Amino acid sequence: MIPTSETVTAEWFSEQLNRAGINVQVDGFAAKQIGTGQIGKCVRYDLTYAGSEAGPHSLVMKYPSDDPTSRATGVMLRNFLKEVRFYQEIDPQLSIRTPRCYFAEIVDEGPEFAVLMEDLRPAVQGDQLQGCTPRVAETAVKELIGLHAPSWCDDTLHEKLWLRDAEAVSKDAMREMYQAQLPGFLDRYGESLADDEKGIIAAVAEAESAPLFAQFPEKFSLVHVDYRLDNLLIAPDGEEVTVVDWQSITLGAPLNDVAYFMGAGLVPDDRRPVEESIVRTYHDGLVKAGINDLTWDECWESYRRGVFSGFGVTVVASMLVQRTDRGDEMFTTMARRHARHALDLGSQEFLI
Repeated sequence: MIPTSETVTAEWFSEQLNRAGINVQVDGFAAKQIGTGQIGKCVRYDLTYAGSEAGPHSLVMKYPSDDPTSRATGVMLRNFLKEVRFYQEIDPQLSIRTPRCYFAEIVDEGPEFAVLMEDLRPAVQGDQLQGCTPRVAETAVKELIGLHAPSWCDDTLHEKLWLRDAEAVSKDAMREMYQAQLPGFLDRYGESLADDEKGIIAAVAEAESAPLFAQFPEKFSLVHVDYRLDNLLIAPDGEEVTVVDWQSITLGAPLNDVAYFMGAGLVPDDRRPVEESIVRTYHDGLVKAGINDLTWDECWESYRRGVFSGFGVTVVASMLVQRTDRGDEMFTTMARRHARHALDLGSQEFLI
């Protein structure tokens, strides 16, 4: 049985904990919605136990959004299926820090699904609008090594068609979605952007060689796709981050994750002095993990090309999910930062 936020019971929580080797009886809970997800919604459950038994004080369950548009988008983009299959099939093979998963199931490709995870309090969700410190940025980028290195050029991952079905992927699908959503995006958010920011966002749609629409790379790995602060739980000392929201995971260019995070997570004045150092730390980590077929020059160029990955998420996703005040502020902020990132690095040279 896949519960909903209306049907979940204390007995169901007991069953999942028992299956995980935690022999307790949950006799009650209090529920509170948390987070700011656009496709899914998360609920924290504070648990009570019978007698003197003791298990986790609280757990977090992820469900599909209550909004019909967001639910339809989650099915269309296979977001719900990917989240469940990630925890079922891939997570145990990686060293990136993720929450312990107690339950992950889906009906067909959704929208009915649920994922039950440990609650990582006192870690707190990153704030996409506020940004983060360079220290947190370095911690987050180093954590990506645990996703990319274990999956580096692993051809067996192509067998997981839910992850990426090469036969079903249209080489022009992203270009077509970007071009279709761009007019609405600029109409909604354009007044909040500088002219050069709007210019480079628009130029991507017409450039034949735009990295955003590039063919599958020779050097690939698992990529999170939406690796940003809202999808990280950060320890109070900033020394650990735990990664959530695996609903977009696919195979692709690993430096896209790095560039996307750096562009979205740091305000430009904080990013510029530290980004080469942080990317070098990432590259050094890959080498230490046994990845020896990516030179520093290749890494840096891939990073500069990767800045456009943020354009795709910002322009397309903003127009396909439920519109909220915070969502508008978030997508505006991301558009400014990703555009400025590309301009700062001279990445417009790749838009031919």
